[in-house]
Amino acid sequence: MLITLEYLKEKSACRSGLKYFIEHFPEGGEYQDVLDALAKDNESSHADWLMQKVGKMDTVLEIDGDLEIEGNIFFAGLIKVTGFLKVKLGIKAGWGIKAGWGIKAGEGIKAGSGIEAGSGIKAGEGIEAGWGIEAGDDYAIYAGLRICISLKAQYALVIAKELPKNLLLGIFKAKE
Repeated sequence: MLITLEYLKEKSACRSGLKYFIEHFPEGGEYQDVLDALAKDNESSHADWLMQKVGKMDTVLEIDGDLEIEGNIFFAGLIKVTGFLKVKLGIKAGWGIKAGWGIKAGEGIKAGSGIEAGSGIKAGEGIEAGWGIEAGDDYAIYAGLRICISLKAQYALVIAKELPKNLLLGIFKAKE
C-alpha cells in the first residue's frame, strides 16, 4: 500500500509526522518501507499512529534462528521467529509475534493479535496484544523491567483480552 502525503492529511496526521514524511518520502512510500524508516529513526509514536490508521497487512516476516537488533522492529503483518528475538528498543507487529524460544524488548512489545513464545517474554516497558499473551509452560512474562516503581502503574502494563497465566512482573489490564 502506498502512503502519500494526501492520505496522511486525510487521516489528520500531526505536524511533526507530516514533516517527517515529507523529509523521508516526498513522493510517497510503501507502507512497510515507511515503518522500516520509522523503526530506524526510533519514531515509535509515529509508527503506532500509522499502524492504527492503516491497519494490519497479510504478510509474514520470518526470522530463522536467533536475532538481536540494536533498534526497533515495526512490521505490519505477523513476525515469526524460530529462535530467540532480542530487540534493544521496541517491537510492533500488526497481527502478532510468534517466537520459538523467547522475545525480549527494551521499550515494549505491541502486537495486533497475539504474542506467543516457547520460553519467556520480557519488555522494558509494557506488553500489549489484541488477542492474548502466552509464554511456555515453565516460563514467565515480565513487563516493566526498566521502570521506576512510581511509574509502574503507567508503563508496566500488560494489556490483553485475558490475564496471562504466568505473568510475574507487570500490571494486567483487560483489553476492551
